[in-house]
Amino acid sequence: MSFSDYTVGAPVVDKAAPDGPIETRWERRKFGVKLVNPANKRKVHIIVVGTGLAGGAAAATLGEAGYQVTSFCYQDSPRRAHSIAAQGGINAAKNYRNDGDSVYRLFYDTVKGGDFRARESNVHRLAEISRQIIDQCVAQGVPFAREYSGLLDTRSFGGVQVSRTFYARGQTGQQLLLGAYQAMERQVNAGTVTVHSRHEMLELIVVEGRARGVVVRDMVTGEIESHLADAVVLATGGYGNVFYLSTNAKGSNVTATWRAHRKGALFANPCFTQIHPTCIPVSGDHQSKLTLMSESLRNDGRVWVPKQIGDTRDPREIPHEERDYFLERKYPSFGNLVPRDIASRAAKEVCDEKRGVGPTGLGVYLDFDDAIQRLGRKAVEAKYGNLFEMYERITGENPYEVPMRIFPAVHYTMGGLWVDYDLQSTIPGLYVAGEANFSDHGANRLGASALMQGLSDGYFVLPVTIGDYLASNKLAPVAPDDPAVVEAETEVRERIERLLSINGTRTVDSFHRELGHIMWDYCGMERTEDGLRKALELIPELRREFWNNVKIPGTGQELNQSLEKAGRVADFLELGELMCLDALHRRESCGGHFRGESQTEDGEAQRDDENFSYAAAWEYTGRGSAPVLHKEELEFEYVHPTQRSYK
Repeated sequence: MSFSDYTVGAPVVDKAAPDGPIETRWERRKFGVKLVNPANKRKVHIIVVGTGLAGGAAAATLGEAGYQVTSFCYQDSPRRAHSIAAQGGINAAKNYRNDGDSVYRLFYDTVKGGDFRARESNVHRLAEISRQIIDQCVAQGVPFAREYSGLLDTRSFGGVQVSRTFYARGQTGQQLLLGAYQAMERQVNAGTVTVHSRHEMLELIVVEGRARGVVVRDMVTGEIESHLADAVVLATGGYGNVFYLSTNAKGSNVTATWRAHRKGALFANPCFTQIHPTCIPVSGDHQSKLTLMSESLRNDGRVWVPKQIGDTRDPREIPHEERDYFLERKYPSFGNLVPRDIASRAAKEVCDEKRGVGPTGLGVYLDFDDAIQRLGRKAVEAKYGNLFEMYERITGENPYEVPMRIFPAVHYTMGGLWVDYDLQSTIPGLYVAGEANFSDHGANRLGASALMQGLSDGYFVLPVTIGDYLASNKLAPVAPDDPAVVEAETEVRERIERLLSINGTRTVDSFHRELGHIMWDYCGMERTEDGLRKALELIPELRREFWNNVKIPGTGQELNQSLEKAGRVADFLELGELMCLDALHRRESCGGHFRGESQTEDGEAQRDDENFSYAAAWEYTGRGSAPVLHKEELEFEYVHPTQRSYK
C-alpha cells in the first residue's frame, strides 16, 4: 500500500468548546470546570516539557497554584528556549492608540489572516486574553517601549490596519521569556517547580490510555530516566527544521510531539507552514540556518526590486521612478504590511520574473531611506537599532546606508498536535501549548500572534482547564516497574542502540540537508500535485538509506550531539512524509499552503470552502503505513469566509 492511500476515519469533534454567544464562551467554560482543592494540589504532579513562553508560563503558573511541577528542557538553561529569538512584538487589543481596535477586531483579523482555517472559539478567547497578557507582563517588569506620555507604545504588523503590537525594541521575545523565566524561578525557590535542563524527552508514557509520564535522556551523561506524573504538558515548539534551513534554532525539533503522535495523539494540519518574507537570503551551501529580520521593519521599510530585468546597479543609484515597490503597487490598502503569506509569494513572483537582487537573484530590497529622511536616523535607531546591528554583523553591509536584502524563509508551523478547547490532545491527560499545538492560527499566522498564543496558553488557559481533568479523574499512582513504563524505556534504549549500530558512511547532517531540499522544492512556497507525489517517492527512499547508512560516532553513555541530531532527523523523515501527504490531499490554496493548481486569475490563493473547511487530524498507524484522516469540520458563525483581499 502506498502512503498516499490513506483512509478517512470518524470525524474528530471538539467536545470541550461551549456553544452560545462567543463573547461569553470562555467565562462560561471557566465557571464550568471542576476545581482542585488547594490542599489537594500539593499532591498532584504535572510534567511540563519545554521552557519557552508557553512552557515557562505554564510551569510558573501551575507552581504558583500549588501543584508539584517538573520541567524539562534540552538547553543548558530554561531561558535559552527559542522564544527568545522572537523580535518584533506581541499583539493585544488594548486600543491605546484609539485607532478603532477592539477584541472583536483582533478576533476578526486573526480568523481572516489564518484564511478561515482556525476555530472561532479559540481565536476569540485568544483576543480576550490578549489584554490580560500585557498587564501580567508589565507587572513582571517587562520593559515594553513607551511613548512620550508614558503609555506603552505600539506599532503595526502585517495583515491589520491598527497599531496593536507591543514591543521591546527588536528583542520582545527575549524580554517576555525573561519575565516567564523569573516567575518560574520564583517557584523553583518556593519548592513547587523542579527544573531539569539538558534533558530531552524521547518517549511518552501512556498507562491505561492516559498520559502519565515521559522518558528522557540526560544529554550530558546519556542516562535514560523515566518520570511519572498525573498529567503531561508538551510546550516544545514547532517543526520548521524539517526543511533544514529555517529561522528556527538548530535544536528545534518535532521529537516530543511526534513521540506523542505515535502513541495515539492526532497530528493536525502538518502542511500548514509559515514562510516569513523578511529573512536574510541564503548565501551558500555552507549555511545551517537562516536569520529572521523582524516583520516590524516593514512598518518603515519599503520593499522593492528594479523595474527592469538585469538591472545590477548599486541600489542607491537606481532612481525611485525605476523601482517597483511591488507590495505598494499590488496591495495599496495595506502596502508593505500585507500578511506574511501574501508578501512571501509576491517576493517569489518578482524573483521568478528574474528581477530579484543579490548574487543569487533570490532577494528583494528592504529600504529605509525614506524613513531616515522622514524621521531622522536617531528615531530609526531607537526603533530598530539592534536589528540593524545584527544585519550588519551577518552581511557586512550597513542598512542605514544600503538597503537590506531579504527573501522568504521557513519560520513557523501552524500545524501541530490536535487539541480541544481545553488544550487537551486525543490522549487524555496530555495537554499541548503554544506552537506545539494547532489551535489558533489556521493556515497562516499573523505577525506578533505567536507570543500572544504562547503566553495565553501558559498563563491563563492551561492552569484552568488542566484542573478540570485532574479534579474529574481519580488517578492511581503508577509504579516505576509498570509494564507501560518498562516498555517505553525499552523502546528508547532499543532505538538508540539501533542508531548507534548502523555505522554507515553518511553524516546525519547530509541526510537532514537532503530532506530539507526535498521539502523546500516540493512542499515549500508552492506545492503541486506532481511535486508532492514526487516527494512521497523520495522521502521513503531517503529514510530507508538513513536507517542503513547513517554514521553516528561515539556512544550513548556520553554527551553525543550526533546521536541527538540523528534521533531528531529520524522523526523529521517520518513527519516530512505526513506533511507532503497532508498538502497533497488538501487540493486548495489557503494561507501558507499554496497549491499551484488552485489560484485566482491574479495569482492569489483560491480556497475551496465547500470541500476543505476542516482541520485535518491524522492518526498514526505504523511506520510506512498509510495514516487515517479524521476531519474536524469548521463552522463560522461570526466571521463568514470570503475571498481574502488586502488590496
